[in-house]
Amino acid sequence: MIEILALGQRIRHVRQSAGLTLEDLSVHVGVTPSQLSLVETGKREAKIGLLSELARALDVEVSELLDESPPTERARLERDWAKAQQRPLHASLGLPEIKASKSLSDDHLRVLLGLHEELVRRETRAIATPEEARRANTELRLRMRERNNYRADLEDLAENLVRSVGHQAMGALTHREVAQMAQKIGLEIVHVGDLPRSARSVTDLANGRIYLPPASIPGGHGLRSLALQAIAHQLMKHPVPTTYEEFLEQRLDINYFAAACLMPQTQAVEFLAGSKKAKNLAVEDFRDAFGVTHEAAGLRFMNLATEHLGLTLHFLRVGDDGTVYKAYENDGLALPLDVTGSTEGQIVCRHWSAREAFVRTNRTTEYHQYTDTPEGTFWESTQIGTSATDEFSITVGVTFENAKWFRGRDTAERKLSRCPDAECCRRPAPELTEKWSGKAWTSARLHAHVLSPLRGGMFPGVDDIELFEFLEAHESPDRT
Repeated sequence: MIEILALGQRIRHVRQSAGLTLEDLSVHVGVTPSQLSLVETGKREAKIGLLSELARALDVEVSELLDESPPTERARLERDWAKAQQRPLHASLGLPEIKASKSLSDDHLRVLLGLHEELVRRETRAIATPEEARRANTELRLRMRERNNYRADLEDLAENLVRSVGHQAMGALTHREVAQMAQKIGLEIVHVGDLPRSARSVTDLANGRIYLPPASIPGGHGLRSLALQAIAHQLMKHPVPTTYEEFLEQRLDINYFAAACLMPQTQAVEFLAGSKKAKNLAVEDFRDAFGVTHEAAGLRFMNLATEHLGLTLHFLRVGDDGTVYKAYENDGLALPLDVTGSTEGQIVCRHWSAREAFVRTNRTTEYHQYTDTPEGTFWESTQIGTSATDEFSITVGVTFENAKWFRGRDTAERKLSRCPDAECCRRPAPELTEKWSGKAWTSARLHAHVLSPLRGGMFPGVDDIELFEFLEAHESPDRT
């Protein structure tokens, strides 16, 4: 269609340059003005015979009429707008076609094209989610490092809410107390078995409900955390995120807030300070004291250790294949980074505690190890965890000088890491390379989520159809 439109634009331009009307030209070529108008607007294809007659009547070569370059700025705008309306993105919007008629000014066309280009940019960005998310996540990690991963504003917000329901003693926050927190802001927690598959929770603001799944991980930490995250969105008055940067920032806010409620600052610091004084710091004790997961305890320890205990540290969540899922450091450990500065998705050294822990027989307790690196010696504590699909390790580590405050400092385990030197653990032994090079074939296990962008609904990653159908189904009180 664009080629036909280009031909019609060129014919109209040459005709007008010659000072001829459609009626004048029709007399010379034996075609009615209405038929010529259809050709000039790209709605009808001109046959070879008609092209020859038009070229003769306009005193130009046929090749000039076949020139596809836009003869005027207006022609370019019309052509670009025609192309835009042919793209799948425009069709997916369900909007009616707007014709570039004479009544549509050049400025109007420029506005329409500008809006379309912005939609294309945002859609392209959504498709490139993995790359964009990695960049945004790296920037967020570096900003948090500058503040030692501590957020005083969120600490105060969480502690005030926890105190408002009378929770001041050491120990786990109960489901009843979390429900009372929701009631403080006019919300009721409802457990349902048909949440949208793409949603972790749903908040129905119109009817004042937070919908959660009926069960979660053992101990209920997951359900409490999901409820607190939903509460956090409302307390912080988060707008619907329009970029993945906003989405990740909001996710960090709600995760931090939920952890600060489950392990309130006053009680948590009191517990950790006592453990440090006794030189008996252990993430597993911190975990058990507040009834949370090992990962949650490690992350919370990361929030408080530098600000309140004077300890720099690093945190890692690593898959059983060595892939980094989460990472943080302010103690000088050189995390593996890609060219963008992102550590998520990179592979950690085989000799770090985060990977050595997978090969030991006893996985029920923390594994302790000293690791000599080019940046110095670090002491690390690692616990293996299991998800629905794979195993992972949770590591909290400190410099050699700070190991004295932790239980497990007397470990005899010590490894040498020379990464990023490829000779450390990234290249096979020369004798194995010589023996097997060119004599084996294997197929990689592909992580499908790496290729999948987040859904592009109102909320990144959430299917709008599932979300709205769920809310519609549960609007009646009989369903809850």
